[in-house]
Amino acid sequence: MSEQVLIQFRADKELKQEVARIYEDLGLDLPTAFRIFLKKSKQVKGLPFDVRLQETKREDFKDAFYALRKEAETLPEMSLEEINAEIAEARAEREVGRK
Repeated sequence: MSEQVLIQFRADKELKQEVARIYEDLGLDLPTAFRIFLKKSKQVKGLPFDVRLQETKREDFKDAFYALRKEAETLPEMSLEEINAEIAEARAEREVGRK
């Protein structure tokens, strides 16, 4: 076995307790979870999850909303019978996929 070192750092008490409970539910203790994090970081040569800065502005959401609204205007109206038929077809396809 290679030489062991002690790693210490400070964290918010409530955050530590919440995360410890999550890991306990997974059958892990905090030190084991941190070792998994370190090994995965080594394997992927970086953080083992996506990290990115994203600035989403209110205007972006507003533009997306209006684009979807405009797209919806071009859709043909459907009768209640057509809607129910689509729902029944989707349910039937889902049932076939379960078998």
